[in-house]
Amino acid sequence: MYAVLSASRLMKAAEVREVCAELRNNPTLLMALELAAKEELYQRFEKEKAASETLTAS
Repeated sequence: MYAVLSASRLMKAAEVREVCAELRNNPTLLMALELAAKEELYQRFEKEKAASETLTAS
């Protein structure tokens, strides 16, 4: 499954470094963000799968 990640807003390089450093220093926060992103991707995949099943003839 392929996914496209996009930023919700533009960030300066210094802001990106700050966020990366914060995530590196706090693995619990990183894990929570990762789980939330995976859940959203799985939900999108399930919606697409359900939509494609209704379009096929049985």
